[in-house]
Amino acid sequence: MSDPMRPPVSPHHPETTSPRSGSSRPRASLRTAVVWEVLQDALDRRIKATGRDSLDVLDTGGGSGNFAVPLARLGHRVTVVDPSPNALFALERRAAEAGVADRVKGVQGDALGLFEVVERGGYDAVLYHGVLEYVDDPAEGLRNAVAALRPEGVLSVLAAGLGGAVLARALAGHFKEAKQALENPEGRWGAGDPMPRRFTAEQLTALVEGAGLTVGAVHGVRVFADLVPGVLVDTEPGALDALLKLEAAAAELPAFHSVATQLHVLGETRGAAKA
Repeated sequence: MSDPMRPPVSPHHPETTSPRSGSSRPRASLRTAVVWEVLQDALDRRIKATGRDSLDVLDTGGGSGNFAVPLARLGHRVTVVDPSPNALFALERRAAEAGVADRVKGVQGDALGLFEVVERGGYDAVLYHGVLEYVDDPAEGLRNAVAALRPEGVLSVLAAGLGGAVLARALAGHFKEAKQALENPEGRWGAGDPMPRRFTAEQLTALVEGAGLTVGAVHGVRVFADLVPGVLVDTEPGALDALLKLEAAAAELPAFHSVATQLHVLGETRGAAKA
């Protein structure tokens, strides 16, 4: 059975700004800075190892291109697979406006039917961001993603964190919902919860390892960003940069993985891990 991968609209993929771009950082960069740093370092290592100037990247569930278009700006060739025609139309428009239409291709499909629309073993990197929460079978979804990799490749997995949701419900005064999320096998706080599934860092790393990859890095994403009042970040001089640095410092520490809104795991094939 094919899966929707995620809703037609892409609420989990805010506008992405590379922390290395040198441009001013919008508040949305709080949601992506840690992931970008890890991902770009991994792609830089693959370029060095392969001796090529650019890589082939598959963005599964990439929606309107919040990661794909910046990657294409770096010179990479990116294929986006998404079930939403509207998202793919937005992707095409965004790529054209960015001048990278020749390096971005969008195809309609889903994670469990991935090889109906893309080739096996054809990519240096696969992005699996905001998808694992929605697939019918997370383990199968990740195995498909790994099968799309070349013998030496990297997999970037970004998924909703259980601890962040529990903390957020508790701080909002919804204590029963916080306890329900903590005890629910899928990490859901109730029937009205829009997220089908959440993960702990241990669950994510086990899934990545179960798919045959070596875990290269685990990071907590949005450890503080969702808890700090927006007015403070927007009006206090220097607050955004200071918060970005705090997020980066906490991201690698296991103690903060348990309260992060999202978790990022970088998986590497055996060959890539040795490179």
